[in-house]
Amino acid sequence: MPDATFFYSLFLSIFVGAAAGYLGSLMVLEKMALVGDALSHVALPGLALGMTFHFNPYLGAFAFLFITAVIIWQIQRSTKISFEALVGAMFTLALALGILMYGNELEALEEALFGDISQVTLLSAGVAALVCVVAIVLTKLIYDKLVLVMISEDLAVSRGINVARTNLLYLFLISVVVAIGIQIVGTLLVGFLVVVPAIAAKNLSARMKHYALLSAVLGITAASVGVLLWNFVSLNLPFPGPMVVFVGIAIFAFSLIINWRLKLTP
Repeated sequence: MPDATFFYSLFLSIFVGAAAGYLGSLMVLEKMALVGDALSHVALPGLALGMTFHFNPYLGAFAFLFITAVIIWQIQRSTKISFEALVGAMFTLALALGILMYGNELEALEEALFGDISQVTLLSAGVAALVCVVAIVLTKLIYDKLVLVMISEDLAVSRGINVARTNLLYLFLISVVVAIGIQIVGTLLVGFLVVVPAIAAKNLSARMKHYALLSAVLGITAASVGVLLWNFVSLNLPFPGPMVVFVGIAIFAFSLIINWRLKLTP
């Protein structure tokens, strides 16, 4: 019989999957899928700081993610170095720094890398779910603006859009969702939830207005079914992350087959 922690984790996975899929749809549109994956690893030093100074490590993860994202955003605006290159540099630096900070605490490092749903409580799941809903709502409000910025910054400015502020808000929201998702699948795999549901949705969506919604639905499916399989299929895995990935890859493979068949249809 599953315990209460499992149900809290399943509940949380639904909201994390929805938020990661929805926000990730923009990253895929902007051809920044690898950036979304690399950015998630930047949270590792923040988790270590939380454990060292005895505060919620996921708050530390968010703070480190957002500060790093702002630094990258500012350097990119000033130097015009590609966003991907900057994230790659910060990713490797953060990963090395995080491992150094954890030192010999191998169990704690494993929890940070792969997630730890044993720490999910009713309160933490409820707060995280609320934050995910707010992130989705705020992203929906700026979605069209972000798409226009991707098409042409000059056009966006001519329409009265504050490009810098809009991009910064999006970075803030993606940092929040990644920090929350770490508890389910860890820093190594949370980038998967931001990327794969969105690319699967891109294969299946003929219209832009359906794409973001389908990304959220596929994110929910990958995260929740992965947690369910982890609980009910006896593989002696201490964390659900790998099962979430397998489900997501199965969805992506299915989307490829459907897309291929549609192209063959006269």
